[in-house]
Amino acid sequence: MNRRVFRLPEMDEAFLDSLGIAWDTIQEGGVQWLILRAYRLPQGYDQEIVDIAIQISAGYPAAALDMAYLTPPVGRRDGRSINNTEGRNSIDGQTWQMWSRHRTPENPWIHGEDDLASHIHYMDAWLAAEFERA
Repeated sequence: MNRRVFRLPEMDEAFLDSLGIAWDTIQEGGVQWLILRAYRLPQGYDQEIVDIAIQISAGYPAAALDMAYLTPPVGRRDGRSINNTEGRNSIDGQTWQMWSRHRTPENPWIHGEDDLASHIHYMDAWLAAEFERA
């Protein structure tokens, strides 16, 4: 059963439903989180399926979404380290691996254009790009 403690904009909920996975919204310590359940990762990671938490920023959708948190924590099958994933956070009674990935001046958050769908596509791109680096 999905938990929906708060509502997202209608377009975001429709996008999430189109993914065909379960998702929850929770609030913990005044912070709102979207939890994507059983999210499939690109090949090359030591986990195929994880849960992903995205903090829903105060002021979203004008305020940018940033980063993602994975549980269980993941690594590369080839044993190479993954930069900026050392942080841990407790969310909903579990330990989550922080993926510190941010928008850049070349790829800023644009209010009115960017939304949850663009953040998830951005996240998918950096998850795949991990295996493109030398």
